[in-house]
Amino acid sequence: MANYITKEGMQFLKKRMQALIKERPDIIKQVVEAREMGDLSENAEYHAARERQRNLENEYNSIQKKIENLQVIDIDKIPKDAIRFGAKVILKNLKTNEIRKVKLVGADEIFESKDDYERISILSPIGKAMIGKKIGQHCTVKAPIGNKEFEVKNIK
Repeated sequence: MANYITKEGMQFLKKRMQALIKERPDIIKQVVEAREMGDLSENAEYHAARERQRNLENEYNSIQKKIENLQVIDIDKIPKDAIRFGAKVILKNLKTNEIRKVKLVGADEIFESKDDYERISILSPIGKAMIGKKIGQHCTVKAPIGNKEFEVKNIK
């Protein structure tokens, strides 16, 4: 199965990569300054700066590798008659009557967004249970604490 992502998710990853690129010079400067303090074996500032540099490079490389393996899906071209990748869905928990607003996205784009929809991975138990459901249908999510049943109230 391909790894899917929305345009918005891809933009988020690319912005994060740009932010990491902008951080590089500052971290390199910290490494150089700490190295100039003397004995590297007991130089905590140097080791901390190198650790920050490693973390930055690891995150950058990880995102770059993800981007190479992701397929961007134009959610505007996906039919809205049933829940599919990229859908915004309003669910009602049939036990508690709680309403949840969720957006079904790829596993690599679970991040905070400005809208009031919680991002749910298409690979998560609730994501898998929702796929293909239509308004008025129920989906059951198997959870360790017991099954949860939802009714699909709306799909955007």
